[in-house]
Amino acid sequence: MPRRPGLSARLKLTLSYAGFLAVAGALLLAVVWVFLLRYVPDNPKGLLGISPNRYLLVHTFAPAAAVAMVFLLVFGLVGGWLLAGRMLAPLTQIRDAARTAGNGSLSHRIHMSGRQDEFRELSDAFDSMLGQLESHIAEQQRFAANASHELRTPLAISRTLLDVARKDPTRDRGELIDRLQAVNARAIDLTEALLLLSRGDRGNFRPESVDLSLVAEEAAETLLPLAEQRRITLDVTGGAARTGGSAELLLRMVTNLVHNLPAGGTVTVHTEAHGDTSVLRVENTGRRLPPELVPTLTEPFQRGTERVRTDEHAGVGLGLAIVHSIVRAHDGTLDLAPRPACGLLVTVRLPGTP
Repeated sequence: MPRRPGLSARLKLTLSYAGFLAVAGALLLAVVWVFLLRYVPDNPKGLLGISPNRYLLVHTFAPAAAVAMVFLLVFGLVGGWLLAGRMLAPLTQIRDAARTAGNGSLSHRIHMSGRQDEFRELSDAFDSMLGQLESHIAEQQRFAANASHELRTPLAISRTLLDVARKDPTRDRGELIDRLQAVNARAIDLTEALLLLSRGDRGNFRPESVDLSLVAEEAAETLLPLAEQRRITLDVTGGAARTGGSAELLLRMVTNLVHNLPAGGTVTVHTEAHGDTSVLRVENTGRRLPPELVPTLTEPFQRGTERVRTDEHAGVGLGLAIVHSIVRAHDGTLDLAPRPACGLLVTVRLPGTP
């Protein structure tokens, strides 16, 4: 939005300093007049012809006072200009850093030296903001690159299958259709996961009262056929734990947590309320996890032989990333810890409601 040009902050401070100094000088002269000169007799011949009178003192003092006022005004302007420049120098550093960041360079930092004051606090806050922006943009770039790669893979496979079918008309079409269906289903799952992750990050849902115990039971009932097929023991324990949020997103959160395990394991879902906090705890008996791997589990597209699920149901690598996004959108916390024996312990804490 265009704005009319105005005085700079340095010039405003300079005029303020000079104005205050001039006012102080004028007040001092007024005090001299009120408390000294007014009591001197006003006699053209002086006091008994010996002492000077008010007339002589005024005509002698007035030119010197005028010179002093001019000196104070000039001194106030020059000194105020230098002092204002020195005081506003940190703002110049912050302005230059902001312009550098506006041109796309987020790696620049101010690193203002000196003692702690308001400008130093502003500089540190600006550096912290630049660090968070740089980290967030780098994360978004990695996410976009990974998403593009993941989406490109099933499309490339589909094109290869179609090319093979076109070059070899005698190939079994049933097998081709099955493989294309599997590839298409994976692409759809990935797209839905990306949309869900984006929705969780935005947090634009209308909160409602949700009981995590009922959500856990619904998720277990939905996944029970798959659990029986893969020989998974699924238990839901605990009591009511109410929170405010989206029932659909919370159901997806629990489903992803329960669904994230190898075949032949055991999953225990426990819900409870602790004061003003509702707790959901999911414990499984998967592979042994190295402690250094646990912090990476919520990163998007992190999957493979080192992740919890390594069979044909390995998914798209967004399960725990979606969980983390949904928990964050509900102002909760997500804790991941490897179990002493094997598997993973996931604890979700959400704000409770009566």
